[in-house]
Amino acid sequence: MHRFVLTDVQWTKIEPLCLGKPSDPGRTGGDNRLFLEAVLWIARTGSPWRDLPPTFGNLPPTFGNWNTVFKRYRDWVKAGVFKRIFDAVSDDPDMEFAMVDATIVKVHRHAQGAKGGPKVRPSASRKAAGPPKSSR
Repeated sequence: MHRFVLTDVQWTKIEPLCLGKPSDPGRTGGDNRLFLEAVLWIARTGSPWRDLPPTFGNLPPTFGNWNTVFKRYRDWVKAGVFKRIFDAVSDDPDMEFAMVDATIVKVHRHAQGAKGGPKVRPSASRKAAGPPKSSR
């Protein structure tokens, strides 16, 4: 079982917006879908680029060297590819995985609020003009 993030329907919308094609030489000509899956893996896991796994599950193709993937990602960002991709797929949101965090954490009674309102503190000059501390 492959855990691709992109569906085939989404990929058909995205593919024409990608830079390069399989016949192009260099890193721009690699498998765009696998590259995009690598970027989505980084976004989904929150891992640093250096932790990008060399293979995706049990697939024979690899993501490639993390630095190559990162440089290609940077090129796509500069070219505005991800903005175009977002615009293309945002008209059809997949609500299956939408979640709302409704965590409620109880605190003890003393932590429920701050101490009373603002305190009036005498200024340094008024304090100095007042009676000495020893006579209070």
